[in-house]
Amino acid sequence: MNRYLNTLRIFWSASISAEMEYRANFVMAALSSLMSLGGTVIMLYLFYRTGYEMGGWPWRDALAVVGVFTFLEGMQSTFMTPNRTRVTEHVREGTLDFVLIKPINSQFWLSVRTISLWGIPNIFLGLAIVGYGLITRETPPTAGGIFFGTAALLLGVLMLYSLGYLLSTISIWYIKLYNITMAMQALVETGRYPITAYPAAYQTFFTFVLPVAFMTTVPAQLMTARGGTGWLLGAVVVAALLLTLSIAFWRFALRYYTSASS
Repeated sequence: MNRYLNTLRIFWSASISAEMEYRANFVMAALSSLMSLGGTVIMLYLFYRTGYEMGGWPWRDALAVVGVFTFLEGMQSTFMTPNRTRVTEHVREGTLDFVLIKPINSQFWLSVRTISLWGIPNIFLGLAIVGYGLITRETPPTAGGIFFGTAALLLGVLMLYSLGYLLSTISIWYIKLYNITMAMQALVETGRYPITAYPAAYQTFFTFVLPVAFMTTVPAQLMTARGGTGWLLGAVVVAALLLTLSIAFWRFALRYYTSASS
Protein backbone atom coordinates (compact mmCIF):
# COMPACT_ATOMS: atom_id res chain seq x y z
CA MET A 1 0.00 0.00 0.00
CA ASN A 2 2.83 2.42 0.85
CA ARG A 3 4.37 1.75 -2.57
CA TYR A 4 1.12 2.71 -4.29
CA LEU A 5 0.68 5.82 -2.14
CA ASN A 6 4.26 6.95 -2.86
CA THR A 7 3.71 6.34 -6.55
CA LEU A 8 0.52 8.42 -6.45
CA ARG A 9 2.34 11.24 -4.66
CA ILE A 10 5.10 11.28 -7.28
CA PHE A 11 2.64 11.21 -10.17
CA TRP A 12 0.48 14.03 -8.88
CA SER A 13 3.40 16.20 -7.75
CA ALA A 14 4.86 16.03 -11.24
CA SER A 15 1.48 16.74 -12.85
CA ILE A 16 0.79 19.75 -10.64
CA SER A 17 4.26 21.17 -11.30
CA ALA A 18 3.70 20.86 -15.04
CA GLU A 19 0.21 22.35 -14.90
CA MET A 20 1.30 25.34 -12.80
CA GLU A 21 3.56 26.51 -15.62
CA TYR A 22 0.40 27.94 -17.22
CA ARG A 23 -1.35 29.58 -14.28
CA ALA A 24 -3.41 31.91 -16.45
CA ASN A 25 -5.14 28.84 -17.85
CA PHE A 26 -6.44 28.06 -14.36
CA VAL A 27 -8.05 31.50 -14.11
CA MET A 28 -9.67 31.05 -17.51
CA ALA A 29 -10.88 27.58 -16.54
CA ALA A 30 -12.42 29.00 -13.35
CA LEU A 31 -14.22 31.72 -15.31
CA SER A 32 -15.43 29.16 -17.86
CA SER A 33 -16.75 26.90 -15.07
CA LEU A 34 -18.50 29.83 -13.42
CA MET A 35 -20.17 30.88 -16.66
CA SER A 36 -21.24 27.31 -17.47
CA LEU A 37 -22.71 26.83 -14.00
CA GLY A 38 -24.41 30.21 -14.20
CA GLY A 39 -26.03 29.21 -17.50
CA THR A 40 -27.30 25.97 -15.96
CA VAL A 41 -28.76 27.73 -12.91
CA ILE A 42 -30.43 30.37 -15.09
CA MET A 43 -31.93 27.67 -17.29
CA LEU A 44 -33.25 25.89 -14.20
CA TYR A 45 -34.64 29.16 -12.83
CA LEU A 46 -36.59 29.75 -16.05
CA PHE A 47 -38.48 26.53 -15.34
CA TYR A 48 -39.17 27.38 -11.70
CA ARG A 49 -40.06 31.07 -11.92
CA THR A 50 -43.62 30.19 -12.97
CA GLY A 51 -44.13 27.84 -10.01
CA TYR A 52 -43.33 24.68 -11.99
CA GLU A 53 -41.49 21.94 -10.07
CA MET A 54 -39.25 19.75 -12.20
CA GLY A 55 -40.18 16.13 -11.52
CA GLY A 56 -41.74 17.14 -8.20
CA TRP A 57 -38.47 18.62 -6.94
CA PRO A 58 -38.59 22.04 -5.23
CA TRP A 59 -36.20 24.72 -6.44
CA ARG A 60 -33.52 24.28 -3.77
CA ASP A 61 -33.57 20.49 -3.99
CA ALA A 62 -33.13 20.70 -7.77
CA LEU A 63 -30.19 23.05 -7.16
CA ALA A 64 -28.59 20.28 -5.09
CA VAL A 65 -28.83 17.97 -8.12
CA VAL A 66 -27.14 20.61 -10.29
CA GLY A 67 -24.41 20.94 -7.66
CA VAL A 68 -23.83 17.19 -7.52
CA PHE A 69 -23.58 17.04 -11.32
CA THR A 70 -21.12 19.98 -11.38
CA PHE A 71 -19.00 18.28 -8.71
CA LEU A 72 -18.86 15.04 -10.71
CA GLU A 73 -18.02 16.99 -13.86
CA GLY A 74 -15.10 18.57 -12.00
CA MET A 75 -13.90 15.20 -10.70
CA GLN A 76 -14.04 13.79 -14.21
CA SER A 77 -12.12 16.72 -15.73
CA THR A 78 -9.49 16.66 -12.98
CA PHE A 79 -8.80 12.98 -12.42
CA MET A 80 -10.44 10.85 -15.13
CA THR A 81 -10.42 12.47 -18.57
CA PRO A 82 -6.64 13.20 -18.68
CA ASN A 83 -5.86 9.55 -17.96
CA ARG A 84 -8.65 8.16 -20.14
CA THR A 85 -7.31 9.84 -23.26
CA ARG A 86 -3.78 8.62 -22.57
CA VAL A 87 -4.88 4.97 -22.57
CA THR A 88 -5.73 5.34 -26.25
CA GLU A 89 -2.41 7.08 -26.89
CA HIS A 90 -0.48 4.27 -25.21
CA VAL A 91 -2.23 1.67 -27.35
CA ARG A 92 -1.73 3.62 -30.57
CA GLU A 93 1.92 4.44 -29.94
CA GLY A 94 2.86 1.05 -28.48
CA THR A 95 3.97 2.54 -25.15
CA LEU A 96 1.43 0.41 -23.29
CA ASP A 97 4.16 -2.27 -23.37
CA PHE A 98 6.21 -0.23 -20.89
CA VAL A 99 3.23 0.11 -18.57
CA LEU A 100 2.47 -3.62 -18.55
CA ILE A 101 6.02 -4.60 -17.56
CA LYS A 102 6.12 -2.27 -14.56
CA PRO A 103 5.85 -3.92 -11.10
CA ILE A 104 2.53 -2.21 -10.43
CA ASN A 105 -1.08 -2.81 -11.36
CA SER A 106 -1.52 -1.51 -14.91
CA GLN A 107 -5.07 -0.25 -14.36
CA PHE A 108 -3.96 1.71 -11.30
CA TRP A 109 -1.02 3.21 -13.24
CA LEU A 110 -3.20 4.21 -16.20
CA SER A 111 -5.97 5.60 -13.96
CA VAL A 112 -3.90 7.94 -11.78
CA ARG A 113 -0.85 8.79 -13.89
CA THR A 114 -1.81 12.45 -14.31
CA ILE A 115 -4.29 15.05 -13.12
CA SER A 116 -5.51 18.34 -14.56
CA LEU A 117 -6.06 21.37 -12.35
CA TRP A 118 -8.58 22.90 -14.72
CA GLY A 119 -11.48 20.83 -13.34
CA ILE A 120 -10.92 21.89 -9.73
CA PRO A 121 -13.15 25.02 -9.95
CA ASN A 122 -16.11 22.81 -10.86
CA ILE A 123 -15.46 20.64 -7.81
CA PHE A 124 -15.68 23.57 -5.41
CA LEU A 125 -18.49 25.32 -7.28
CA GLY A 126 -20.50 22.10 -7.23
CA LEU A 127 -20.03 21.66 -3.50
CA ALA A 128 -20.96 25.33 -2.95
CA ILE A 129 -24.22 24.92 -4.90
CA VAL A 130 -25.09 21.74 -2.99
CA GLY A 131 -24.40 23.52 0.31
CA TYR A 132 -26.49 26.53 -0.68
CA GLY A 133 -29.39 24.37 -1.79
CA LEU A 134 -29.36 22.40 1.48
CA ILE A 135 -28.85 25.31 3.88
CA THR A 136 -31.63 27.46 2.38
CA ARG A 137 -34.25 24.68 2.43
CA GLU A 138 -37.30 25.15 4.65
CA THR A 139 -36.43 21.84 6.32
CA PRO A 140 -32.73 21.71 7.23
CA PRO A 141 -30.87 18.53 6.25
CA THR A 142 -30.18 15.95 8.94
CA ALA A 143 -26.75 14.63 9.84
CA GLY A 144 -27.82 11.19 8.66
CA GLY A 145 -28.99 12.58 5.33
CA ILE A 146 -25.70 14.39 4.78
CA PHE A 147 -23.73 11.25 5.65
CA PHE A 148 -25.73 8.94 3.37
CA GLY A 149 -25.80 11.52 0.58
CA THR A 150 -22.03 12.03 0.77
CA ALA A 151 -21.50 8.26 0.67
CA ALA A 152 -23.74 8.05 -2.42
CA LEU A 153 -21.80 10.94 -3.99
CA LEU A 154 -18.49 9.11 -3.57
CA LEU A 155 -20.08 5.99 -5.04
CA GLY A 156 -21.19 8.15 -7.96
CA VAL A 157 -17.55 9.13 -8.55
CA LEU A 158 -16.64 5.44 -8.58
CA MET A 159 -19.42 4.69 -11.09
CA LEU A 160 -18.26 7.51 -13.37
CA TYR A 161 -14.68 6.23 -13.23
CA SER A 162 -15.72 2.65 -13.98
CA LEU A 163 -17.87 3.61 -16.96
CA GLY A 164 -15.07 5.77 -18.34
CA TYR A 165 -12.48 3.03 -17.95
CA LEU A 166 -14.78 0.55 -19.69
CA LEU A 167 -14.80 2.91 -22.66
CA SER A 168 -11.03 3.35 -22.51
CA THR A 169 -10.56 -0.41 -22.60
CA ILE A 170 -12.31 -0.60 -25.97
CA SER A 171 -9.24 1.15 -27.41
CA ILE A 172 -7.46 -2.22 -27.31
CA TRP A 173 -9.55 -3.07 -30.38
CA TYR A 174 -10.73 0.33 -31.63
CA ILE A 175 -8.46 3.38 -31.46
CA LYS A 176 -10.85 6.12 -32.54
CA LEU A 177 -12.96 6.47 -29.41
CA TYR A 178 -13.73 10.19 -29.74
CA ASN A 179 -17.29 9.72 -30.98
CA ILE A 180 -18.07 7.08 -28.35
CA THR A 181 -16.66 9.31 -25.60
CA MET A 182 -18.72 12.30 -26.77
CA ALA A 183 -21.87 10.16 -26.90
CA MET A 184 -21.18 8.94 -23.37
CA GLN A 185 -20.66 12.50 -22.15
CA ALA A 186 -23.93 13.61 -23.77
CA LEU A 187 -25.82 10.81 -22.00
CA VAL A 188 -24.27 11.67 -18.63
CA GLU A 189 -25.36 15.29 -19.19
CA THR A 190 -28.93 14.12 -18.52
CA GLY A 191 -27.96 13.92 -14.84
CA ARG A 192 -27.74 17.69 -14.69
CA TYR A 193 -31.42 17.75 -13.66
CA PRO A 194 -33.54 15.36 -11.53
CA ILE A 195 -34.15 12.09 -13.37
CA THR A 196 -37.82 12.16 -12.38
CA ALA A 197 -38.26 15.14 -14.72
CA TYR A 198 -37.90 12.80 -17.71
CA PRO A 199 -40.55 10.45 -19.18
CA ALA A 200 -40.88 7.01 -17.54
CA ALA A 201 -38.98 5.17 -20.29
CA TYR A 202 -36.02 7.55 -19.93
CA GLN A 203 -36.11 7.22 -16.15
CA THR A 204 -35.83 3.45 -16.47
CA PHE A 205 -32.95 3.68 -18.94
CA PHE A 206 -30.97 6.22 -16.91
CA THR A 207 -31.47 4.25 -13.71
CA PHE A 208 -31.02 0.60 -14.66
CA VAL A 209 -29.13 0.66 -17.97
CA LEU A 210 -26.90 3.74 -17.74
CA PRO A 211 -27.00 4.54 -13.99
CA VAL A 212 -26.96 8.32 -14.27
CA ALA A 213 -29.66 8.54 -11.60
CA PHE A 214 -27.39 6.86 -9.06
CA MET A 215 -24.62 9.36 -9.84
CA THR A 216 -26.51 12.63 -9.47
CA THR A 217 -30.14 12.32 -8.38
CA VAL A 218 -29.69 9.70 -5.65
CA PRO A 219 -27.01 11.63 -3.67
CA ALA A 220 -29.21 14.75 -3.71
CA GLN A 221 -32.22 12.62 -2.87
CA LEU A 222 -30.55 11.25 0.24
CA MET A 223 -29.20 14.64 1.33
CA THR A 224 -32.67 16.17 1.11
CA ALA A 225 -34.40 13.17 2.77
CA ARG A 226 -36.41 12.47 -0.38
CA GLY A 227 -35.37 8.81 -0.53
CA GLY A 228 -34.71 5.93 1.84
CA THR A 229 -31.43 4.16 2.51
CA GLY A 230 -32.50 1.50 0.01
CA TRP A 231 -31.23 3.87 -2.67
CA LEU A 232 -27.82 3.93 -0.98
CA LEU A 233 -27.74 0.14 -0.96
CA GLY A 234 -28.60 0.19 -4.65
CA ALA A 235 -25.75 2.64 -5.27
CA VAL A 236 -23.33 0.32 -3.44
CA VAL A 237 -24.41 -2.62 -5.61
CA VAL A 238 -24.20 -0.64 -8.87
CA ALA A 239 -20.78 0.83 -8.03
CA ALA A 240 -19.40 -2.58 -7.02
CA LEU A 241 -20.71 -4.20 -10.20
CA LEU A 242 -19.31 -1.50 -12.48
CA LEU A 243 -15.90 -1.50 -10.80
CA THR A 244 -15.70 -5.30 -10.96
CA LEU A 245 -16.76 -5.20 -14.61
CA SER A 246 -14.15 -2.57 -15.49
CA ILE A 247 -11.37 -4.65 -13.89
CA ALA A 248 -12.52 -7.90 -15.49
CA PHE A 249 -12.98 -6.29 -18.90
CA TRP A 250 -9.49 -4.74 -18.78
CA ARG A 251 -7.92 -8.11 -17.98
CA PHE A 252 -9.94 -9.72 -20.74
CA ALA A 253 -8.92 -7.05 -23.25
CA LEU A 254 -5.22 -7.47 -22.47
CA ARG A 255 -5.44 -11.00 -23.86
CA TYR A 256 -6.06 -9.44 -27.26
CA TYR A 257 -3.45 -6.69 -27.00
CA THR A 258 -0.74 -7.03 -29.61
CA SER A 259 2.35 -5.39 -28.20
CA ALA A 260 4.54 -3.14 -30.31
CA SER A 261 7.44 -5.57 -29.92
CA SER A 262 5.57 -8.71 -31.04
